Amino acid sequence: MKLVIAEKPSVAMSLAAVLGATERKDGYLEGSGYLVSWCVGHLLELAQPEAYKEQYAKWRYEDLPILPENWKYEVPKDKKKQLALLCRLMKDKRVDSVVCATDAGREGELIFRLVYEYAGCNKPMERLWISSMEDAAIREGFDHLRPGSDYDKLYDAAVCRAGADWLIGINATRLFSVLYGVTLNVGRVMSPTLALLVQRESDIESFISKPFYVPEITCGGFTASGEKMTERSEAEKIRMDCDHNSAFVRSAEKQVKTIQPPRLYDLTTLQRECNRIYGYTAQQTLDYVQSLYEKKLATYPRTDSQYLTKDMQATAASLILWLRDNMPFGKGCAGEPDIDRVTDDSKVTDHHAIIPTVEIARTDLSELPSGERDVLTLLAVRLLCATTQANRFEAVTAMLDCQGYTFTAKGKTILQSGWKEVERIHRMSIRQSETEHRENEDAALPVLKEGQTFETVSASLREGKTSPP
Repeated sequence: MKLVIAEKPSVAMSLAAVLGATERKDGYLEGSGYLVSWCVGHLLELAQPEAYKEQYAKWRYEDLPILPENWKYEVPKDKKKQLALLCRLMKDKRVDSVVCATDAGREGELIFRLVYEYAGCNKPMERLWISSMEDAAIREGFDHLRPGSDYDKLYDAAVCRAGADWLIGINATRLFSVLYGVTLNVGRVMSPTLALLVQRESDIESFISKPFYVPEITCGGFTASGEKMTERSEAEKIRMDCDHNSAFVRSAEKQVKTIQPPRLYDLTTLQRECNRIYGYTAQQTLDYVQSLYEKKLATYPRTDSQYLTKDMQATAASLILWLRDNMPFGKGCAGEPDIDRVTDDSKVTDHHAIIPTVEIARTDLSELPSGERDVLTLLAVRLLCATTQANRFEAVTAMLDCQGYTFTAKGKTILQSGWKEVERIHRMSIRQSETEHRENEDAALPVLKEGQTFETVSASLREGKTSPP
């Protein structure tokens, strides 16, 4: 009999349903040769300093730094019952091997291994390593369980990370708190991140907005801009010199440009995009996509890859076709899906990019919480964008001369909307301002030829202020 240990009850329930472990017990499920239980997050945590020496209970400068030779762990009171249960199950004579089914990542490995070692278990250990909670993925994962020893270095990395956090957090927090007489929390990640925020806030507060002036001429249905100036009088002189005078095209250059489709999302790019579009924090986005993963609607979220593996091409192809036919933004796609451009085994380490699963076809998205629905929709949009045509346009840069002053006009003509059409439709569906999106884009220019003359131009002055960072 195999003992399967998941990271949380909801995941254990999904695994048990696929494995046929349907008989509910106190803290686990049983059936078909499996016992399935869970950890409820970290059941063991690094002990506080006073666990090493009683004198460390008081924060004193002379005790620093505190550098334990061997790490000690403690069990949170509310998790003692579940830890005791797992220890008992590991020692159950019916159990001949233990399957680590916690999240397939560094923290998941740490959560399981600490329990395994605490229990003094020496039974064979296997690892379930999957990137999706779909039934088919779970079955395949259990058909190809890996030796637990394959992930020894991942466990070592997790122990090092936890130890580094403890050493820096405990020692630096106590040091600065004692020196300044007030509790000052210091962390390995928190403090440098806070420093970045403080620096940016300082830059914003010390920023002094300054006016600028740009002389412009309008002729032939388009506007050309002169050099940005800080002195209004200089810009006003140019305006007066040019107004109602003639201008000619000194040069007009055309260039066909291509913007390739974006890559698929890893966790970081997904968090940035969700913040930009919806205003969600990084933690909110992680919570939403983690929930989608547990609901079998999205693949594993904690990934740093933006590519898929070759063995996923068939599944991805059918998913893309369904999205094209059934999602509003799917009609923005053109041409055959190019799955090869998002497939690269060499750029996938532990987990592939985050994408929706085929379960999306059997789910009423309106029943999902709004945050989860937004994130899942964004994953679908990106999968279509990444596999459809490139965006191609003709960029035009024209230099005009008016009374010896140089003015520049830029424009572009769309030749192939490509993936940007998918984005445009999605943007409209969430009522994101089209004006806001296009304010920095160049409009199309009329056909311009070198030497072309405009007999009378209308000159004006555009005023603005420099913006803070």
